[in-house]
Amino acid sequence: MTDSDQPIHVLTTGGTIDKLYFDALSEYQIGESILARVLEIARVTIPVEIEEVTRKDSLELTDEDRARIAARVAASTARRIVITHGTDTMTDTAQTLGDGAGKTIVLVGALAPARFSESDATFNLGMAFATAQIAPPGVYITMNGTVFRADEVVKDRARGAFVARS
Repeated sequence: MTDSDQPIHVLTTGGTIDKLYFDALSEYQIGESILARVLEIARVTIPVEIEEVTRKDSLELTDEDRARIAARVAASTARRIVITHGTDTMTDTAQTLGDGAGKTIVLVGALAPARFSESDATFNLGMAFATAQIAPPGVYITMNGTVFRADEVVKDRARGAFVARS
């Protein structure tokens, strides 16, 4: 099996990328992942295995949830893993994953739901897939058109962006 035939294992955890908005009187809710549809629209041809780990806003993730995510990463036979995740605690989950144990792991999210036409989700997901294919083993975060090593990034809430840790 060539490297391009190796599947990318995608773990979904919830977050804004999968939020639904029903009407002006509703709050956002995390729905069924839209990831398969986004990949279909993007005409992704690399093999992909999608697995839901949880369906939560990242502010609601517990240490137990992070341990479950890490266990799914460890149990995966894939060398390339993309994790969709809410942006508020993405760096916390990245810390739980350590150095990636020889796998290329990319966490990705969105600041607006993927169902919105002006969302950053599709672009961020494309960056995550590219990173998973070419980056050496380790843990990364792809947001705002940038690839960050997971231990070198923070979310700057005031700017609404991920930035290099100073």
